[in-house]
Amino acid sequence: MRRRAWAGLAVALAAGCGSPRAPSTVRVTIPRGATLDQVTDSLAARGAITSARWFRFYARLTGKGAAIRAGTYDVPRGASASAALRILTSGRPAEQRLVVPEGLMLGEVARLIERQLGIPAESVIQAAQDPSLLARFGIPATTAEGYLYPSTYLVPVGARAADVVRQMLNEFAARWQPAWDARLDSLGLSRHQIVTLASIIEGEVRYPPDRPYVSSVYHNRLRRRMRLQADPTVIYALGRRRRLYEKDYQTRSAHNTYLIDGLPPTPIGQPSAASMEAALYPARTDFLYLVARPDGKHIFSRNLREHLKAVAQARNGLSPRPPPP
Repeated sequence: MRRRAWAGLAVALAAGCGSPRAPSTVRVTIPRGATLDQVTDSLAARGAITSARWFRFYARLTGKGAAIRAGTYDVPRGASASAALRILTSGRPAEQRLVVPEGLMLGEVARLIERQLGIPAESVIQAAQDPSLLARFGIPATTAEGYLYPSTYLVPVGARAADVVRQMLNEFAARWQPAWDARLDSLGLSRHQIVTLASIIEGEVRYPPDRPYVSSVYHNRLRRRMRLQADPTVIYALGRRRRLYEKDYQTRSAHNTYLIDGLPPTPIGQPSAASMEAALYPARTDFLYLVARPDGKHIFSRNLREHLKAVAQARNGLSPRPPPP
């Protein structure tokens, strides 16, 4: 009978301790080694609970006080004892939203993470260069450039740079489709080469339907051992985005495809799944050249004579855009 009475009291306290859940929340950080009294005082001071006495009593009665985990949590203002304890013992800390658009270079991703999460950009770059992390994800390069998947993330508050980089690499691994491995064999290319090509396509395309046709140009040039001559690789060689001038195409870099044969040694940004799909499955064409119009759509050509004409038309804003065959 006494056990039933105590159980009934616990239920009553859980239901009655604190006001009904309010729509607003308060953020509470529980440091490692914090005592129940310290946790209770922190919750009460921020208005997360209305009665420190009842919260402390309920936590001890149910034994959940010892299960509170360190971390940063969002707790509804005026939460009941049971609701507050459920959050603090769940191990699911408060989260921040991170939005990473496609096509960004590593340095740009690092600065974006710094702006959105407050994690120093330099620490993000260092984490992306961690040899053990690169080996774990099978990245044959000195940085994770190309593998920090562009997406929207929910990142735990207080996450370190390595945690964020690992989360993005896990997302890349989850997005990689098993069927793509078989496709690599038929193309005679490695995953790293496809990610590199996809990053160039990402940097080139502004009009999404052009992706498979841009890909076909690069595949055709690779087969013919022609240099890719892709402007996005010059941007990467310069290390910053700006209008390109004639002298820029002579920038000495292992990534400048106007000066090197084949693909660059690493990706030049973070490609989307759509660009990886295009790199793996190019359109079947005999295009060897492309030029972008002011509206971002491309004109594709089969030979240099056609290309020079398309370039002149694009610069003069007179170029019609015939549909690709």
